[in-house]
Order: sequence, then structure tokens, then C-alpha cells
Amino acid sequence: MHLTPQHILLAGATGLTGEHLLDRLLNEPTVARVLAPTRRPLAEHPHLQNPVGPLADLLPQLQGQVDVAFCCLGSTIRQAGSQNAFRAVDLELVLAVARRARELGARHFIVISALGANPASPVFYNKVKGEMERALQAMDWPQLTIARPSLLMGPRSEFRLGERVAALFLRWLPGKYRGIGACSLARALWRLALEEQDGVRIIESDELRRLGR
Repeated sequence: MHLTPQHILLAGATGLTGEHLLDRLLNEPTVARVLAPTRRPLAEHPHLQNPVGPLADLLPQLQGQVDVAFCCLGSTIRQAGSQNAFRAVDLELVLAVARRARELGARHFIVISALGANPASPVFYNKVKGEMERALQAMDWPQLTIARPSLLMGPRSEFRLGERVAALFLRWLPGKYRGIGACSLARALWRLALEEQDGVRIIESDELRRLGR
């Protein structure tokens, strides 16, 4: 069954994927309102509601009905500054967004996780992503979609040498290990938002690429 969500919450609208997703949402004729809290102001749009400030401070102030919530939050340990700071964003803040979205009436939560997410992983990054997925599933969402992209490709505001090098190789890998463009991921996320499928759905990178064509 296909839905037509009209009221959207988008966390992470200034990130690589979030920017593409925001542009798509604001150009969808069925979307009446996009609630996108950010640290810096976004360009004005008649369907955009843009509270400005630290997300953790803004969450309790968010108001209005939400049909579907997207969480495009994500950092790296280097960007965050420490493992604890990384966990605060990629686990704790994601869960805070989910709780607030549920309070506002959202029935479908769509989150960007990562390829290899596993709470038992010896790799700290994958472990935290896995813990985030497990905690979201424990919230018993009517509909929870977990996207696990491989390396995201596209122009970033900050230079990441490791990702630039990895992208040269991941572009040619088979299946779910191949890199995925942020624009394609955003298209896939919107298509997933239009589908009604009760329970938890985990979408790996190869399926995300197919949906994002």
C-alpha cells in the first residue's frame, strides 16, 4: 500500500543526504510541511518550518502533527572529536529524535544507519550503529525503516581524504559494498516513506541503489 505523508520531520537537513532529501520533500506536491530543525538557518520556503539552534535543545519545542520522520544524522569519530561525542550524536541524539517524533504522532521512522551495523561488532563505529538500530526496534514503532548504505558519495563541505580514496574503489565493488550517491539515497528514502509495511524493514545498500534510480 502507498501512502501520501503530508507532514514531515527531518533531522539532519544540512548533511550530505539530508540536503538532497530536503530539496526533494519541498518539491513534492503532496507534502504540506517539512519541520527541519537545524543549527544554521535554511533558505526560506512556504512549506518549510525551520527552528534554529542545537537540535537537543530544539526537540522539546517542536510542535505540530508529524506523519513520517526522517533521521539523517551521522558523524565520524574524527568529526565528533571522541568516541563519547560520536555516541552522543549517532546513538543518543538519534533516539531523542525518534522519541520526539513518536510524541508528535509519527507512525513511520526512517533512519540512516550503516553497512555492517552490529551491536556485537568489534568495530566501534559499527557497534554504535548496531546499538542504535537495536534501541529503535525496542521502541516498537508501527513502521521502522533502517537504511544501511555503503560509503556515501557526493560533495561534502568538509574534506575527508579517507572517504575520497575509498570512493575510488567502492564505486566498482559488487552488491551492497559498492558506494552509493547521496542523491540516490535521498530518492530511495522518499520512496520508502511512501510504502506502508508494518514492523521493521532493513534495507541494504544494493536495494537502496535500486530504489534510488
